[in-house]
Amino acid sequence: MPLDVTYWTAEIDALLTMLDPYWPYVAAAISIGLAVTVTVHVAQNKRDARAAAAWTGLVWLVPVLGALLYYMLGVNRIRRRARQLTGGLIDSNDGWRIAAEPEPDLKHLKILSRLVGRLTHLPLTDGNRITLLDAPSAYQSMLDAIDNANESIYLASYIFGNDAAGKPLADALCAAVARGVKVRVLVDGVGALYSLPSVVWRLRRGKVPVERFLYSLAPWRMPYLNLRNHRKFMVVDRRYGFTGGMNIRAGYIQQPPKITDLHARIEGPVVGQLLRSFAADWYFTSGELLDTSYRGPAWLGNVQSRGISAGPDADFDKRRMTLLAAIGSAESRIRIVTPYFVPDLTLLATLQLALLKGVRVQIVIPRKNNLRLVHWASLHALHWLVSEGAELYLSPPPFDHSKVMTVDQHWVMLGSGNWDARSLRLNFEFDLECYGEELAEQIDDALDQRIALSQRLDQAGFRQMAPWRRVRNALAHMMEPYL
Repeated sequence: MPLDVTYWTAEIDALLTMLDPYWPYVAAAISIGLAVTVTVHVAQNKRDARAAAAWTGLVWLVPVLGALLYYMLGVNRIRRRARQLTGGLIDSNDGWRIAAEPEPDLKHLKILSRLVGRLTHLPLTDGNRITLLDAPSAYQSMLDAIDNANESIYLASYIFGNDAAGKPLADALCAAVARGVKVRVLVDGVGALYSLPSVVWRLRRGKVPVERFLYSLAPWRMPYLNLRNHRKFMVVDRRYGFTGGMNIRAGYIQQPPKITDLHARIEGPVVGQLLRSFAADWYFTSGELLDTSYRGPAWLGNVQSRGISAGPDADFDKRRMTLLAAIGSAESRIRIVTPYFVPDLTLLATLQLALLKGVRVQIVIPRKNNLRLVHWASLHALHWLVSEGAELYLSPPPFDHSKVMTVDQHWVMLGSGNWDARSLRLNFEFDLECYGEELAEQIDDALDQRIALSQRLDQAGFRQMAPWRRVRNALAHMMEPYL
């Protein structure tokens, strides 16, 4: 057969000419086939009816491109719960286990504890000590813990800046590796790009094993843009740890600080659950299986606590359902502090029901937010709660990045999760639920001080808001599923 290029060019031109009348039918068949395929996939895999309707409409109204966007952004390909990936090895290596699960003192919270236990498949642990820390104190305590570590350091952070906060911490981790400590660092793939050059290169130069969660600069290899690891915790020597809302950024420790936050030092058996969560993420990212046996004392304090790992994989909806259960359990007071408050309609309705049964609901958000669209949407949602009797407080600078909730002066939830779609449906989060009057009192005292400095926005304040601002807030709230 001839190998002449001219010959083959003529043959291809003839073929294309022959097919030319049929191209519209071929394109239509491809478009309809893709739309039908995506519709079937959406119907079978999307639990949120609004998201399912939105994606279905997109793929039919925007042929081919809609299907491509769904492939890149709408498909959750992550099936990586630690128990599934390791054949149960992580579960079997929990180390010290309680003989009988404790129960909270308050009767109505016992039901909440049992419900969260069934959601998480984890026991409520007793004998924990939780020490609350503001951001500068938490940063210094973490630095000291790294310097004093002698067996292992497991650190996960959404953002690890290559700045005045990140560099000293990275150097301390490098020094720990040099003296023989087993160090593992996990940084989110997007969070690692918040400061350039990334601190990852600094850590690797110091021989620190570091991985980036779902990282790729290639667009065709980055279908996980919205699926971020937002967890923030560190476990030292498998004996104690730290968790909360604080990233590793210079804004926390500069003077004056740009950001404030709530973090906590965790001691006691619940540290084993922090270990399990880190080990699952590390195995998913690196393939290395870590020892998750807790090595600390069985009793250090009087706080009952449990870890809540939540995400868009097999842990889907655990955190949201925990919030719903906690709100429904409240009998006297609910207090919420969050930088981003854009809950879905179910959470809003549950808070409204709590107000109707006489529960006092207090919500604290920053007066000036770093994400304006989220702040506008928050104000629209909060307007309805305030009209039902909720108390809304706008805290002054520095920007409060804390994420904490208390119920009835006894139950506390603190960690990395916000009250928005990203934290509730898209991100991987880690929070602690805690039962203890003393701990709740400490947090409530700190909230009282914060509220005293804050501006209350009541119904009169919303009525005085310019009409164009109310329209702007309402339009922003229409983006709630994507904020």
